[in-house]
Amino acid sequence: MSSVRNVFRIPELRNKILFTIFIIALYRLGAHVPVPGISIDQVKRLQDSAGSNGIVGFLNLFSGGALTQFAVFALGILPYITASIIMQLLTVVIPKLEQWSKDGAVGQKKITQWTRYLAIALGVMQAATYSYIFHNGGRGLLGRNAGGADFDLFDGRFTLGRVSLVVLTMVGGVAIVMWMGELITQRGIGNGMSILIFTNVVSRLPYEGSRIRQSKGNVLFVVILAIVVAMIVAIVIMENGQRRIPVQFAKRMVGRRMYGGQSTYIPLKVNQAGVVPIIFASSVLNFPVLLSNVLPTGARQWINNNLVTGDNLWYILIYGLMIIFFTYFYTAISFDPVQQADSIRKQGGFILGIRPGAPTVAYLQRLLNRITLPGAVFITTIALVPSFFLFVFNLSNFGFAGTSILIAVGVALETMKQIDSQLMMRNYDGFLEGSATRRRPQLTR
Repeated sequence: MSSVRNVFRIPELRNKILFTIFIIALYRLGAHVPVPGISIDQVKRLQDSAGSNGIVGFLNLFSGGALTQFAVFALGILPYITASIIMQLLTVVIPKLEQWSKDGAVGQKKITQWTRYLAIALGVMQAATYSYIFHNGGRGLLGRNAGGADFDLFDGRFTLGRVSLVVLTMVGGVAIVMWMGELITQRGIGNGMSILIFTNVVSRLPYEGSRIRQSKGNVLFVVILAIVVAMIVAIVIMENGQRRIPVQFAKRMVGRRMYGGQSTYIPLKVNQAGVVPIIFASSVLNFPVLLSNVLPTGARQWINNNLVTGDNLWYILIYGLMIIFFTYFYTAISFDPVQQADSIRKQGGFILGIRPGAPTVAYLQRLLNRITLPGAVFITTIALVPSFFLFVFNLSNFGFAGTSILIAVGVALETMKQIDSQLMMRNYDGFLEGSATRRRPQLTR
């Protein structure tokens, strides 16, 4: 509580936190305002029919339940996340984007601008697709336990003008969400996009918990709650886990001054890829479900029985292998040993015991491969916990709790570290430091 009081004693930090809360409140308001041109009664039927484990369940995780309400912010932050991932992958392939990424703030500004354009384009495609699918009952997006999905959100008035109004409203919601995220980043606390994702995820957790308690009783609910607490502890440990590679910089004379000679380290996180592999694997696994309506009857039946929900061994096996694959894939893209070794060499540094050049590249690559394996196994285990409960306890409403907790804890830790840095700059205790290591201002004569 003393750390909380310290936060609100600093006017600048207090204003940032209050501004962030204000933007979050506006964002949650937009997640409950339905778009014009649809039937409210049909929206209620959609909410009653939507399962927690179909594609709608996954998309609701990133929209905070706004998709089943067909709200203004129904698409949420997912188009921007997808656009950011695509741009990051294209940076490795397209030389122009790679050059921009090396141009500092100017190049990053250009990449951000093109990411916004791509997010708007993806928003148009997704809004048009959801409008058509939910006009036809939403088949292919709901779980197997969704019941009869024979609703029509447009209530038989599927005209060009009405669809255009719905699409424009939802795409406008995407633009507003991106603007809100940037406002939080500039004037609030933490990364704006991450804060909005955190808000969506946390807003779904009480609802999912109440569904488990109502369907399976208090005993199983307490057991699951204890497991969730254990998962949070494990995630905190893994998120803070890193391998520190010591780097020594040689001394050099510039004019009459001596530079260099200090030691530092390169931190390699155990979970280098974060939650991105889970998003990749879920998106790829949901793609055949979207195409199931145009496939032969046998293939459609196999997909509906094995890929729609996580209560079978095929789903668990395929999903787990894809997460491990995308973990290695994304880690290889986000951390380039060749570029890192070249950067160390240009700054006059070297890894202790390793010669510069090719030996440094080989050392970093070998170390990266070894440290990625426990991270991949960990996030796969976290992501498959809901599927395990679906399979063992025959739950149909567990949702995406593993992914939810992984995202929530990761964003919370990063935000708390930023608040800590602000407090320590002013000689206050941070949340993560504790009162035992209280910092006092040093008096100088």
